[in-house]
Amino acid sequence: MVKQRLYVSAFTILFMFVSTVAEAVERDFAALKKYALLSSASYEGEAKARAECEGQGYEFTYYGTATGVEVAYFLGTNHKTKSQIIAVRGTANVENAFVDADFKLMLDEHTSNMLHSGFAASGSAVYKAIKPKLKRDYTIHTTGHSLGGAVAMVLAMYLEQDEFKVGKIITFGQPKVTNITGAKRYNYMDITRVVTPKDVVPLVPPFDPLDIKNVDIYWHAGEELILLEGEKYSMASGIPSMLRTVQFFKETPGEQNVQNHFMTLYLGLIEKKLTSSKKVPYKTGFTLYDMF
Repeated sequence: MVKQRLYVSAFTILFMFVSTVAEAVERDFAALKKYALLSSASYEGEAKARAECEGQGYEFTYYGTATGVEVAYFLGTNHKTKSQIIAVRGTANVENAFVDADFKLMLDEHTSNMLHSGFAASGSAVYKAIKPKLKRDYTIHTTGHSLGGAVAMVLAMYLEQDEFKVGKIITFGQPKVTNITGAKRYNYMDITRVVTPKDVVPLVPPFDPLDIKNVDIYWHAGEELILLEGEKYSMASGIPSMLRTVQFFKETPGEQNVQNHFMTLYLGLIEKKLTSSKKVPYKTGFTLYDMF
């Protein structure tokens, strides 16, 4: 009976989170590079953030650091396109922070979702400071790398809750933020999570396939764009995306995985796809049969 329930739960979730690998739309890597450059600039201080923001046609509207959570961020406004963009930076020692992090899900009062408590606290602090600068009739995009990507996702949730016009959410090396229920709620949004195959941060906390019946496990929202070598890339979401974790943790993460998290590598892999890109199926090396 227990095994039968596991089958039902697994295939129910598979139905809800079916992969979108079959999509035919090609990715615009030139546009993706712009978000990557904004995310990268958030690590380099206000002057660099201003230069990148203005170089992309945005008015540099605001720069700040959320008190107590070590998260820097900036806001750009484009009056011609009636859009704004929020770029978020994580902590300087984010790689170490993820190792020791408490991944307990907590109820977020603003969205009524179960969220990672640390990411929610950072997102709340940034949102409180930046909300007065946001324009109701403008489309608002968010972006960020690592912890900054997680905060960018939380900000999009807050914006959606308060009925702002949410545009693209593009993150790089973003860890998991919410659970299955929360991910399902936001899957309609334009979310792209850019990752590299050996980056450990987007895969934490690790996924146990036997927990697939538990709606309180961490789960990613949106599509995952996997940057492969050269012109190649893959797309995944839902179950196929999560099965990457199972394959990954068959080996002990090491220094290579930290190197694969750096924004410089992300930018380099995107650069190689500007002239020509080729989408290929991503092979996890793991099947649903292995779950039973």
